[in-house]
Amino acid sequence: MIRMSQIAKQKALKWISENEERIIEISDEIWEFAELGLQEFKSSALLVEELKKAGFKVEMGVAGMPTAFVATYGAGEPVIGVMGEYDALPGLSQKTLPKKEPLKEGAPGHGCGHNIHGTSGLAGAIAAKVAMESGGIKGTVRFFGTPAEESASGKVFMVRDGVFDGVEAVLSHHPGSMNTSGLASSLANNSVKFHFYGVSSHAAGSPEQGRSAMDAVELMNVGVNYLREHVIQEARIHYVVEAGGDQPNVVPAYARSWYLVRAPERDQVDLIYNRILEIAKGAAVMTGTTHKVEFIKGVSNELPSRTLSELVASNMREIGAPKYTDEEMGFAKEISKTITPESKRESLRKSKRPGWEKLLEVDLDQTIPDAWNEGQVQPGSTDVSDVSWKAPTMEFSTATYVLGTPGHSWQNVAQSGMGIGHKSLIFAAKTICTSVIDLMTKPELLKRAQDEHRQKLAGRVYKPPIPSDLKPPLDMWSKK
Repeated sequence: MIRMSQIAKQKALKWISENEERIIEISDEIWEFAELGLQEFKSSALLVEELKKAGFKVEMGVAGMPTAFVATYGAGEPVIGVMGEYDALPGLSQKTLPKKEPLKEGAPGHGCGHNIHGTSGLAGAIAAKVAMESGGIKGTVRFFGTPAEESASGKVFMVRDGVFDGVEAVLSHHPGSMNTSGLASSLANNSVKFHFYGVSSHAAGSPEQGRSAMDAVELMNVGVNYLREHVIQEARIHYVVEAGGDQPNVVPAYARSWYLVRAPERDQVDLIYNRILEIAKGAAVMTGTTHKVEFIKGVSNELPSRTLSELVASNMREIGAPKYTDEEMGFAKEISKTITPESKRESLRKSKRPGWEKLLEVDLDQTIPDAWNEGQVQPGSTDVSDVSWKAPTMEFSTATYVLGTPGHSWQNVAQSGMGIGHKSLIFAAKTICTSVIDLMTKPELLKRAQDEHRQKLAGRVYKPPIPSDLKPPLDMWSKK
């Protein structure tokens, strides 16, 4: 079986090498499309077209999202999943230059590298299929096209609606600044809007007749800010005021705030969120207004898999980290000049990577360290977390960005669309296909991952963090 695995891996890697030019073309096309979440019609269509050409059966529009899909090859067990994202971020349009210069002012851009993310998964899944086919390997590989990670947490709708049911392990890749299969968890969260309704009146001539919705928003914010002293240290509560009236001589009849509530565990989010709901009620009572709660989305905390982390790291080392051309290293050097030494130092310190100080003068990290962050909680949130409650899941990263590059930045967009990003893409695709093959051909490995997953669940049953009747916000951008 070990020999079968090695032969299959060689076939998969050969397919990626032979199709490297086309794989990069797909990533660059999606980079140019730069479509916002749930609007990724061209991007998802391109991925689906390539999967169909490769012999996958594709189901489009899953979980009520037109740009979500599942592509399947094979039959029976084991069922190994690969995920891909392809949504861009608003306002981050950028040329592939080491200086800030948008392609189109105000347009979206791939500030999180999801053009690479979707394509690395695509190429890894197809390469694994080629190896399965030629080597007579039994099982099923499923590619999950997952939209709107940044804006609507599309995977949560897919998990809730059973799209991931039956999958036995899931692999995913995300561009980063290091080659690592991390073991940190993530913050669960709720995203929710509070709409307050009052009565307008002349703010000077008849203020007694008015009931200010904006007063309610402000009082709610004050209440939440006092609550901060009485929540766990690791919790995060952020908000913006989206609407607060039109002009100061009219008492605002309508106002709206948007909150994001985060904590390391799902039940901690629920506890804090319920207290915030009571504060909103109190603000309405104090101002004589009414209010409505609009639940946008929620995600769970992640359950990382040590078994899959070790598998991915092993395959990354066997493949070897990319080597860069002088031109790519020069590009990286220019990008690094746009990042202050203080920012880079703080970014590396926050990573808590052992020996991070040695990376202060490094632009592109070409090492492959063991995961060092088991038991830690990263400060962000991701809908990959909800998948991790259904099956052993690993989302690893490959070095796409200069160390210290801020997330969701024009620097990310620039690097995602040129040679540095291309090297990361191919490296990730090779890592995915070899890891899929190992899971297909080594039943003891898959069993170990699943046993570990059951231990992490500790008897807990997954409960979707979104209401059962909540529909994906397909019109979210038209409301902006």
